[in-house]
Amino acid sequence: MKYRDKNVTIGEVGVELPDATEVFKEFGIDFCCGGHRNLVNVIIEQKIDKEALFTKLDKLYEERKASYEKNNNRFDQMSPEVLTTYIQDTHHEYLRRVLPETADLFNRILRAHGKNHQELFDMYRIFGQLKTDLEQHLLKEETMLFPDFDELEDNKQEIIELTQMIINEHEAAGELLGKLRKISGDYHLPEDACQTFAKTYRLLEDIEDDLHQHIHLENNILLKNYVKR
Repeated sequence: MKYRDKNVTIGEVGVELPDATEVFKEFGIDFCCGGHRNLVNVIIEQKIDKEALFTKLDKLYEERKASYEKNNNRFDQMSPEVLTTYIQDTHHEYLRRVLPETADLFNRILRAHGKNHQELFDMYRIFGQLKTDLEQHLLKEETMLFPDFDELEDNKQEIIELTQMIINEHEAAGELLGKLRKISGDYHLPEDACQTFAKTYRLLEDIEDDLHQHIHLENNILLKNYVKR
């Protein structure tokens, strides 16, 4: 049970127990951009109930133990080529579909609710930056980073050079997501919110959840061994 090691990082726990990401979300623990941080230190800093957290992780461990070695979908056991294909087919395609949809919904609720909820203009500006950043980020990964894994031995140095840039962009996206959550009051709907308003907030939370998993797979598994020390 690696997660009880005092030196273990959040990302390492997420690799050992993929379902732990849901537990981390419940306790407000950043497991994607913050995956490099020591779990014990985060527990102390955020004043998290350590026993409550470990009880849930223990339960996950017991549930998975019997079939743990037979699980063919463990991301840390995938080859880089398979993992990059999974990321592209699952997370990149999701973002390409949902980002324009959310931008359109934002435009609609601004016209209907912007006068009474001026915070929406700040959120729309931040979302616009997030959307632009992510769209170029996906292209950068697909044209510069992912192809290097096809001939890994010849491209290790290039992957190392790209890794810090990719991680920095992940952190920037995480900061923008944090701003959106803060301005919206954790996506608390006002009393006059319509169905479009509610759907917009729901999609923003879905994007946040998907990006957390997306970044976790890249930072803590795919790129873990290419970070400059």
